[in-house]
Amino acid sequence: MRWALRRLVIAPLVVGLTVLLWVTLPLWAIGAAALSPVLPGRLRPLRIMWVAIVYLTCEALLLPVMLGLWIASGFGWRLRTPYFEGIHYDLVQGTMWVFFREARRVLRLSIETEGPTPAAYPGRPILVCCRHAGPGDSFVLIHTLMAWYDREPRVVLKDTLAWDPAIDVLLNRIPARFITPDPGHGDRLEDQIASLATGLDGNDAFVIFPEGGNFTPRRRQKAIDRLRRLGLERMAQRAERMVHVLPPRPGGLLAALDAAPEADVVLVAHTGLDHLVTVGDIWRELPMDKRVVMRWWQVPRAEIPAGRDARIEWLFGWWERIDDWIAENRP
Repeated sequence: MRWALRRLVIAPLVVGLTVLLWVTLPLWAIGAAALSPVLPGRLRPLRIMWVAIVYLTCEALLLPVMLGLWIASGFGWRLRTPYFEGIHYDLVQGTMWVFFREARRVLRLSIETEGPTPAAYPGRPILVCCRHAGPGDSFVLIHTLMAWYDREPRVVLKDTLAWDPAIDVLLNRIPARFITPDPGHGDRLEDQIASLATGLDGNDAFVIFPEGGNFTPRRRQKAIDRLRRLGLERMAQRAERMVHVLPPRPGGLLAALDAAPEADVVLVAHTGLDHLVTVGDIWRELPMDKRVVMRWWQVPRAEIPAGRDARIEWLFGWWERIDDWIAENRP
């Protein structure tokens, strides 16, 4: 039922809404221009309006193109072959290049990286662990991996993102997983993650967000309370000292480490895209005329401890380091 709603109702609505926005664009532009002098930020309504229209336009163009690819593949018969997967990776990379080029120009953002990047270790598969502070960091990370470092990402995402029709169709045609966090079915989720991380080659990047969701103060407290309910008092105390990140949930990463024994681990932190979760957050805090910094750490496989308990301790230690870095580098 949800699949039919997303594909047969929401996707056509997105295309129709985009056409309507372009037809009525002069009215929207006049209204945004009238609001600009009375709202904070230089031409903020106009700039946000344009970025939103560009995003919707990318979606509205992608959807019919992917419908054509579905027909060309024999009505879905050959969609998961390497040839069609490669076409869809090219679609993702090209669309993100267009959107980010325009978004960076309009919002006047600079994106900088620090530390060894995946380009420093060519020919090795990597497991990328990123802090999670909103959908903006997911887009920037995937764009960076594909456009700058020529990696093909395999992504683990929450199932709520499948309500975006273009994301839903694209990520069901390339190696990716939409998962539903469920404390009662952790083993099943870990099996899905392990399956996705199996068979990585030299230009693959398996992407996971160990926090399991976007950071909010309420979620942080719930995660700390959950550790206490499980009898993990020492971990709960460590989590209380981390104020910018959620305590990591190690199960998914541990499953990926076991499924990809040859892969190094890359940890990623960022500042400048924090807490952009709701529409209200984007309106209030969308970064404009700012610098976004991404910090990369690459851990060779030989430096990752063996054993479940030792790896959990290792991951918590890295998350504490990421929290310290964010505290020192927040704009």
